[in-house]
Amino acid sequence: MAFSLQHAHAQNPAPALPQTKPIVLTGATIHTGNGQVIENGVLAFDKGIITQVGPAGSGNTTGAEVIDVKGKHIFPGIISLNTTVGIQEIASVRATLDFNEVGDVNPHVRALVAYNTDSEVIPTLRGNGILLSQAVPQGGIVSGSSSVFYTDGWNWEDAVLKKDDGIWLNWPAFLARSFNFEDFSVTMKRNDKRQEVLDKFNAVFADAKAYADIANPSPVNLRLAAMKPLFDGSTNLYIRADYAKDIIEAIKFAKEAGVKKVVIVGGDESYKVAAFLKENQVPVVLNPTHRLPGRVDENVYLPYELPGLLHKAGVKVAVTYADEWWRTRNLAFLAGTSSGFGNVTSDEALQFITKNAAEIIGADKLIGTLEKGKHASFLVSEGDILDMRGNDISMVFIKGGKVNLDDKQKRLYEKYKDKYGKK
Repeated sequence: MAFSLQHAHAQNPAPALPQTKPIVLTGATIHTGNGQVIENGVLAFDKGIITQVGPAGSGNTTGAEVIDVKGKHIFPGIISLNTTVGIQEIASVRATLDFNEVGDVNPHVRALVAYNTDSEVIPTLRGNGILLSQAVPQGGIVSGSSSVFYTDGWNWEDAVLKKDDGIWLNWPAFLARSFNFEDFSVTMKRNDKRQEVLDKFNAVFADAKAYADIANPSPVNLRLAAMKPLFDGSTNLYIRADYAKDIIEAIKFAKEAGVKKVVIVGGDESYKVAAFLKENQVPVVLNPTHRLPGRVDENVYLPYELPGLLHKAGVKVAVTYADEWWRTRNLAFLAGTSSGFGNVTSDEALQFITKNAAEIIGADKLIGTLEKGKHASFLVSEGDILDMRGNDISMVFIKGGKVNLDDKQKRLYEKYKDKYGKK
């Protein structure tokens, strides 16, 4: 019996119950996510939808549960793009890895149905303010389709916010990088297999466009049917590309193929082609910026400055931890670093992980900012969530439901703090 109780205690907390009555939070500094900051504000929500955001004294509190959060800060839920959270658990255990399909061209593969809400990684994200994540397939040259999930729910049907938001494509780099494990050196050479991949892209997209032009195709081709939304603008084409030359070629290819909405992912050299990106209205989802520069002759602070450089150039940008699913809980600090080095304000940097991310995935009518009519999905922190000294989250609401912030890391801390804290 003791074992059973201990085992039960170690499980992830149950998802939040639906909101049953109006709730009003008062006294906090509200960071709406669109650049507006409301001191001593009021945030009201009912049935999972925000009904009021404004200064103290505004709104109706009759019949509502009023929670005093004076001195604290309220932020929109952080959105983690380009991640394998929920489809990857333990790197060394193959049975927990469900993000890479066999074959090169797999547009019909859906992260949606592979998403595991019982992942022990997911609760650790909520404790640092990440309330949504985009599960993204990897591998091949056309990896598959991503979907966007809340970090709370009994199953993928409960957790999903947006199904099949885009197809992911791996653009062949002009230069191939090889690593020598004997002396840890990196060498660059021209990618000899590049043209072969480009030829395959041309064939696949030509077939997909022709298929999309058929009103009622029979028989149904699942691969080509999955790509049909690319040509009417209902989904994104996410293209992984880092070098400036590759970014330009990839965008031109997509436009010529008839794709309506393109997003560049990675974008290490995107600052070199910022004007081109702005002209073509192509947003960028950046690689992790807590890293060294890619070239020996680059400014050592360039990765930190990159989000700000693109933002100032008029390019919509989001920051991400990419496939480093175990580190994505620290996403807020990437935005914080960009504020310190990129000549952008803290509230502008907040948009890199909230408003901009929501707009890129096409869900900005529901999430990304704290506005009347949007989902009541937000967090309450003791201080600035972009600063690890202030990122101390006391409450999280997802669609109006108050979420239990327990997780495996907190339980391990409680288990060992007395043992190793003794003098």
